[in-house]
Amino acid sequence: MGVRVLVGTRKGAFILSATDQRREWHISGPFFPGWEVYHVQASAVNPDRLYAAPSRGWFGQMMQRSDDGGRTWQPIGNEFHYEGDIGDHLWYDGTPRPWSFTRVWHLTPSPVDADVVYAGTEDAALFVSADGGKTWSELPGLRRHETAPHWSPGAGGMCVHTVLVDPTTPHRMLVAISAAGVFRSDDAGLTWSPANNGLRSDFLPDPEAQVGHCVHKVAYHPSRPDVLFMQKHWDVMRSDDGGKSWYEISGNLPSDFGFPIAVHAHEPETIYVIPITSDTNHFPPDGVLRVYRSRSGGREWEPLGTGLPDRNCYVNVLRDALAVDQLEPCGVYFGTTGGQIYASADEGNSWTAIVRDLPAVLSVEVQTVP
Repeated sequence: MGVRVLVGTRKGAFILSATDQRREWHISGPFFPGWEVYHVQASAVNPDRLYAAPSRGWFGQMMQRSDDGGRTWQPIGNEFHYEGDIGDHLWYDGTPRPWSFTRVWHLTPSPVDADVVYAGTEDAALFVSADGGKTWSELPGLRRHETAPHWSPGAGGMCVHTVLVDPTTPHRMLVAISAAGVFRSDDAGLTWSPANNGLRSDFLPDPEAQVGHCVHKVAYHPSRPDVLFMQKHWDVMRSDDGGKSWYEISGNLPSDFGFPIAVHAHEPETIYVIPITSDTNHFPPDGVLRVYRSRSGGREWEPLGTGLPDRNCYVNVLRDALAVDQLEPCGVYFGTTGGQIYASADEGNSWTAIVRDLPAVLSVEVQTVP
């Protein structure tokens, strides 16, 4: 057994690999040098099937796929067309709202079919491919939801950045949009319902509005897909009913602002977050980089800092840049905007930088491979 850490950065993608001892790391890349790679993700059905979403200001999106674990890559389908007239939506003030494809933010392969993969995009929409990425079709029910006129861009753009597919019931899906909130589908993405009850955002005219919340990330444990954990624009939240209602679990965190959240591979009540100072100061509180772990589903939090910078650290960790492996003990990994990838082979108790000088890290995903 071993692990592959799939890293997307501002200037290419990298693959870090090690045996199950996780002591010596081999670094491959950069793949797609000079391109922003918002996400690299692997199929759970075929571990050698990888997808990547490179984009570049001058050249747009150029989707890529590997069928040999990242050794070689081939361009795949790159046509993302919104269904219907792009003027069929209005802003809440009645003026026409254009929809323009910018990039793919997030890729989620199906948990049951190696050829099915979902893509969350900016502007916010959900696409699906049933042929391994050769062609893409929009699931327009999300973008045409009646609340869409009230969606607005977050600081990074108006994007679908989280796509969760229930591994026990694949027609049940959940997406998160910045800045709109969480939406749930029980019919494979044909229709959607807001899933934001309990969220509060004081920057909204109605702080408890049905939509408009800036959700940063949502995670779950595959064995309990109805138990969801959220890092929001202020507040760490939990749902025990598949998103129908949420309650706060920020507890004793030094700041409840951050971007990523992850769940331990073997302990569904153990979760990880990386707090930053505020929505204006995107760096660790007091310049001390710490991962916080809760073994009680969010009731209490403990700082994990052995091996991490304890002074003068002003990096950020973005929403897709925290992940876990499936080994025992569970490994935890995160990447920073300073280009470091930190790894823990002991559930977060101690950390080491397995690489330090990459471009700014946009995403980190981890495979456990034979």
